Order: sequence, then C-alpha cells, then structure tokens
Amino acid sequence: MGTTLTLGTSTVGVRRSTKSKSITRFLPAVGRVVIGLPYFIGGLIGLLQPQPLAPMASGAAAFASALINSGYMMPLISVTQLVVGALLLSNRFVPLALALIAPFTVNSMAFHTILEHTGLPFATFFAVIEIALVRAYWPAYRPMLVARMVRSNV
Repeated sequence: MGTTLTLGTSTVGVRRSTKSKSITRFLPAVGRVVIGLPYFIGGLIGLLQPQPLAPMASGAAAFASALINSGYMMPLISVTQLVVGALLLSNRFVPLALALIAPFTVNSMAFHTILEHTGLPFATFFAVIEIALVRAYWPAYRPMLVARMVRSNV
C-alpha cells in the first residue's frame, strides 16, 4: 500500500492516496458557484436598484407589496443574499451561509408553490442544490443538532 523512500541515511514512508479521482469530488464546488453567483448578483441588484413588481397573481402581489412597504424586509433579504453569495463563492463559512439562506429557500418554495407558480422550477432547482450542499457539509451541522448538550466548566 505504501512505498519506502530512502533519502541519505533516513527512511521516509510515502503513503499513496487511496482517494477516488471521480468527477463527483467537484460537485460541491460547482453547486456553491451555481447558487452563490445568482445570490450575490441578486443581492447586489436588490440593494443598488430595487425593481418594481412584475405582474403577478393578486395574492403574490399583496405579499410582495407587504415586504416592500415594510421598508426593511427587502433590503434585509438583499443583504442576506449578497453575504451568502459572497461566502459561497469564496468557500468561507459555507455551512453558515447555507443556514442563513435556508429560511429564504423554504419561503421561496412556499411562495412559488402556493402563490406564484412561474418561479417554481428555479426555486426547486435552488432548493435541491442547497440540500445537496447541506449533505456535503453535514459534519459541520452535527454539533448543532444535538438534542441535549452537556456543558462543561472548562
């Protein structure tokens, strides 16, 4: 399994990697870019140039108007999308970024399932990629999902 390499008078063990060279090892990076870029660009556009409402169903328009009229919700969503997009693209704090965007993803799925069906394919696509990324980074979530935490006085 390994090879021994002799350098002068010292012997060094060299272990060959048994990791797979499968193309699937790149999927988390591709997923991060595929959803990180739209979040980053969408957040930037939302902050710099808020867009007027496109024609949509009455319930969807009422919901969107309420978010806009609150005065803080659309900027909060835009900042969150911008930060999450930057974190995903930079490969920094990816589990945190996925946790931050999860409520937006759930609400987007509900909004497009119940109120405005036209965006459902995109919302589903983003949700599937986010779930796949959560699966790829699952070990980072384990400590957070402990039913009862015993605190030590260290």
